This record gives sequence, structure tokens and C-alpha cells, in this order.
Amino acid sequence: MKICIIGNGLTSLTLAKTLVNQGIYVDIYYKNNEYTQNKIRTIGISKSNTDFFNQNILDIQKLCWNINKIEIYNENLNLEKILKFENFDKSLFSIIRNDDLFNYLHQELKKNKLFRLKKKVKEEEIIIKKYDLVFNCDSNNELSKKLFFKKIDKNYKSFAYATIIHHKKINNNNIAIQIFTKNGPFAFLPISRTETSIVYSIKNRSNLNLEEHINIFNSKYNDKCIINKIDKPIKFKLKSLNLRSYHYKNVLAFGDNLHKLHPLAGQGFNMSLRDIKDILELIKFRKKLGLPLDNSIFFDFEKKIKHKNYIFSKSIDFIYEYFNFENKLNNTFLSKSVQLLGRNKLFNNTFKKIADQGLIF
Repeated sequence: MKICIIGNGLTSLTLAKTLVNQGIYVDIYYKNNEYTQNKIRTIGISKSNTDFFNQNILDIQKLCWNINKIEIYNENLNLEKILKFENFDKSLFSIIRNDDLFNYLHQELKKNKLFRLKKKVKEEEIIIKKYDLVFNCDSNNELSKKLFFKKIDKNYKSFAYATIIHHKKINNNNIAIQIFTKNGPFAFLPISRTETSIVYSIKNRSNLNLEEHINIFNSKYNDKCIINKIDKPIKFKLKSLNLRSYHYKNVLAFGDNLHKLHPLAGQGFNMSLRDIKDILELIKFRKKLGLPLDNSIFFDFEKKIKHKNYIFSKSIDFIYEYFNFENKLNNTFLSKSVQLLGRNKLFNNTFKKIADQGLIF
């Protein structure tokens, strides 16, 4: 059994490590400089996905900075808190630097005799004939253009700006803060006692003085620390998409090629991890029954999770549009409604569970 993965990003390497752990030969094909490591980018991984990662893929606990409380504010309510989620006996999710996780996965895969990293040739059709199954994680190659062009996509006409602020030591820097500003969501995501990641998704602004906006919304930190340094920010366009069809014969679209989300809830990589978990369950089930791992596994995968991924991605989009609509109305009724709902224990626990595990039905 040989599997090919096209693409060399975090999802590709995570999937590859999952498969080789099952005794499956995996080749990754990649372009030169396909994955540009950046020390600015960070990802959030939910508690259930962190546990899955540690138990089935690779122990990443040493890379994690645990978050045990989330506070959500709204600029329309003069930065009044509208929601709070906390769990002091265990973390809600963890923040990891992209390049730390990429390097760790890459180093561990290179030690495995079942894994090979190859430069990608232009003719993807030749590649796919050599393998039993192909996971296509590259949305810009010819396979994606020919086989996976039918999609439901959305351009938010926004840019996400990301940086890291370096500040004086905060012993309890374990609270993530999300502010729904009039121009878009602004997140403070701690990654150590002296560093906090910033992600600001702002509408119609291809040029931005991020430091100026950090100072505006930095009231939660001003009374605790002094910022020593702000790294040079990076930016990227914001889009969402869901493919209409997940697979064709022995090729499955995967990762960001399958679905993209607005970053306001930090669920993009979490969705891919849940997809990997479902793939792993299907593989283990077939191996247990002595069945071959052929392309019918892709049919079962799509049937199992396509509707859940679509509903979940639309729910993230709904949250974005909900607060965007309030800004257009120029009132605070919607935020106050959310604030009231947040006081309900059942709503609060249900929201935490969905954010942690995704949709379960």
C-alpha cells in the first residue's frame, strides 16, 4: 500500500505522520519553497484535537501554550465583555507557532523509513497512477483546476494582519481575547509569558499601521505590562470555500483545498485535524476487517463528514456576518442578545463543546 500526498504544509505533514504510524508508505511531492516558514504565524488547536495529536500522531505538548480562558468584547459596547469561556482545571485550547510544529513534524518524518519527500513534477496525472491513494493538499496545481473546480466560495474583501508583541513577563498570560471591532475581529493570543500573537482581520484595508491599532485595543495589557517590541507584521487575503465534490477516483482534495474559514474562531486547522481523525478511523476499521484501502474509502469519508464540514464552516461565517450586520445597523441589540445568552450555562457549555469537538451528530 502506497499513498501520495501533494503539498508540503502543516496539514500534509500531519496527515503523513498519521499514515506512517499505521505502517503505510507515504511520499510527499512538493514545489521549491512551497511552504514558507514564518515565525509570526501561530495556530490554535482545541483540547480534544491536542489530545488526538498527542495520542495518535506525535506528542506536541512541549510546543503548546495552553489557554484556559477566552474573553470576547465588542467595540460597539465600549469594549464591554459580551462572552466568557473558562476551564481552569484544564486548557480550552493551545497556541503553537507554525514553524515549530512544521519543523518538528518534518524532523520526525525524516527518521521514518516509510516516508519520502520528493520534488513535484509537473504532470500530476503521472504521479497519481503510481499510487493507490492520493491526497491533494495543493489548491494551485493542475489536479485542483481540472478535478476540483466546483466550489462554494466567498471573498471577504478583507485582509488578516498578524504579528507578535514582546512584553514584560505575565505569569498568568493564559487568557485569549477576541474583540469585535467596527472594522473586523481583533485577537490577542498568548504564546508565552512574554509573547502574545496578534491577528487583526480588517475590511478593505490593504495597508495598515498595525501598531497603531494594537495601542487602541490594548487596554487589557496596559495595566499589566509594557510592550518592548512588535514584530514586523504579515498579511494575507481572507476567503472561505467549500468544495462541492471531495474526491475523483483515487484522488481526494484535502486540507485548505477542501475547506477554508475566516480566522476569527481559529478553526481552520482544527477542521483538518478532525478530517484526519475520520480518515484514521476509516483506515483502522478496514484494516480490522481485512479490507483493502482502495478509493472507496474516499467515498465513505465524503459521505461521513461533508455535511458537517459545510454546516460548521457556515456557522463560522454566520458569526462574522452577525457582528458585521450589527455594525451596519449601528446599534448594540445583537451584542446584548449574545451577552444575555452567554450567561446561560447550557448555551455556554454547548458553544465550548462545538468549538472543541466540532459538530457531533
